[in-house]
Amino acid sequence: MPGIRSDLEALTRIPSVSLDSFDQQHVDDSAQAVADLLSAEGMEVRIVREGGRPAVIGHLAGPEGAPTVLLYAHHDVQPPGDEADWDTPIFEPTEIDGRLYARGVADDKAGVLAHVAALRAHGGKPPVNVTVFVEGEEEIASESLPEILAKHGDSLRADAIVLADSQNWEIGVPALTTTLRGLVRVVVEVKALDHGVHSGMFGGPVPDGLTALARLLATLHDEAGDVAVAGLKTSEAADLDYPEAKLRAESGLSEGVNPIGTGSILSRMWTKPSMTVIGIDAPSVAKAANLLTPVGRAKLSMRIHPAEVPSTAYELLKKHLEDNAPWGCQVTVTLDDEGPGFAADAQGPVYDAARSAFRDAWDGVEPVDIGVGGSIPFVASFAERFPDAAILVTGVEDPDTRAHAANESLHLAEFERVCLAEALLLERLGNG
Repeated sequence: MPGIRSDLEALTRIPSVSLDSFDQQHVDDSAQAVADLLSAEGMEVRIVREGGRPAVIGHLAGPEGAPTVLLYAHHDVQPPGDEADWDTPIFEPTEIDGRLYARGVADDKAGVLAHVAALRAHGGKPPVNVTVFVEGEEEIASESLPEILAKHGDSLRADAIVLADSQNWEIGVPALTTTLRGLVRVVVEVKALDHGVHSGMFGGPVPDGLTALARLLATLHDEAGDVAVAGLKTSEAADLDYPEAKLRAESGLSEGVNPIGTGSILSRMWTKPSMTVIGIDAPSVAKAANLLTPVGRAKLSMRIHPAEVPSTAYELLKKHLEDNAPWGCQVTVTLDDEGPGFAADAQGPVYDAARSAFRDAWDGVEPVDIGVGGSIPFVASFAERFPDAAILVTGVEDPDTRAHAANESLHLAEFERVCLAEALLLERLGNG
């Protein structure tokens, strides 16, 4: 583990943000660093690029007739955000109270190193055939993944796929992620005027775009806080104990603010749709003029049931927004992004082997099956491309990781258990 941690810290120091506005040389450097790590474990490695960021594919043969296991992670990371929000240097891994802080240290460079650790534990002679696929653009919606799967899919075919980009239930309790919500992201524009006009002279009879937008956005939830778009799928989630106090602690819900929606908290997070306004174009408070703003624009992120078809959900949302146009204002809805959800039938010998490996790595603690409210569209892409493979969605994160946010961190003791569990899983799959 000391060597694995050192390699993780070195990889994390490369600021491999895949967003176009950042220096993409760092993403290339990160791909090369991953390739070097895999080559050092005896893998045959190549870096592939199909119109997007570089991905790394490595292969190491096991005994003749052994099953093939594909290990997935991604080496690109989220933008750092405002440096003032960080308590430690953003790309310099810093340990505090058993956690390692840095952007990308958990999401998902620890996933990369968990795969390296599993290979290293077997001394370059794994009991199964191992293929490692480390993507370089997961944080920007994996745009070239379909082309990579189309051109290189045969070399990625496997009996079992381990996707290390999720989380465990809590510190000390391992988990398999068996459901993921899908995603529909849209931009909605509300036009009230051809041009801005004086708010004193015309305010009263003439609506403005921002007020109309606010009224339209308010129709997206009912009084209880449930999503009010008609026709969206919903169901109940797994019956795990998740009290409101845990929600408040893990989410940072402000004192006095009530949770919204109805049904169990886990259903609201895992299997029911959610709607979030993630951005608004508007004059800033500091520079606002006394003007009726002609157009209001917002970006909406809607998470959908794991079995919902994204295109169907988009049409339902579009219809709702158009039908609820305030005061006859012109409403335009543009699809920004979409991705399918995922639901696994987590039964069979591969899942049994995974749960056994988790149980031993966590000193007898029984693993749980969880859902995740976030969306990981590439999981559905793998499920579609390799329908006969058992897909295990695992991860190194925990509820305190703060992936994508300031002060992202990795719990080092849990990371060690993840590495051990993956090494044990390869061993047990090799033993049939």
